[in-house]
Amino acid sequence: MSKPLVEKTAHRLLELILERQYEIGDKLPNEYELAQDLEVGRSTIREAVRSLATRNILEVRQGSGTYISSKKGVSEDPLGFSLVRDRVKLTTDLFELRYLLEPRIAERVAEFASDEDIAKLEEVVYAIEEAVHNGDEAHLELDVKFHCMLAEMSGNIAMTSLMPVINQSIHLINENYTNRQMKSDSLKAHRNILLAIKHRHPLAAYDSMLSHIVAVRQSVLTEWFDKDLTMHELASKEN
Repeated sequence: MSKPLVEKTAHRLLELILERQYEIGDKLPNEYELAQDLEVGRSTIREAVRSLATRNILEVRQGSGTYISSKKGVSEDPLGFSLVRDRVKLTTDLFELRYLLEPRIAERVAEFASDEDIAKLEEVVYAIEEAVHNGDEAHLELDVKFHCMLAEMSGNIAMTSLMPVINQSIHLINENYTNRQMKSDSLKAHRNILLAIKHRHPLAAYDSMLSHIVAVRQSVLTEWFDKDLTMHELASKEN
């Protein structure tokens, strides 16, 4: 089977998905139907589907079928963050980008989100609080979900493609710097952001998100300074 044929079929299949306006979670027709639609063999369809699955456009569920992926074609590490060796510098630089993106996201959500979306956001906020209080590590992924939902609710279709910036920042913080005070402050911040959005107050939503990022960044910096001070004291004793 020629590679150009598979690539061409994958491209035509993607066009078919867009033409038929499939949504996330929708199931595609079976291999036989797709082969007829695109006038190629089933083995070519199978390879084309596999190609789109590796790009996170499709999801193949064994014994069930092929579905539109919730990852919307975004790879796990599209910006190459995993290859950055200086994690401290990366954490700092990601905060700078979050200052630019997230307050505006929260502001737009307060303006444009539907009541139904806000209700779903509220459920996630409560779920985060419950997970933290129970010592459940699920609060980490729920935290990411909270910020992802805000991006999706902003009404800016390009914003979800920038979510790796925010997600990577959250994961770095949770893996290396999270402490009890930071968790407590974050719970309050999520509540403030939610309340501002529920009251349709864009400026309050902007300020609440900005305050949240500032507070988290300050906690991270404090932890860095404490570690540096401890290392300095140990070095002084050794000398």
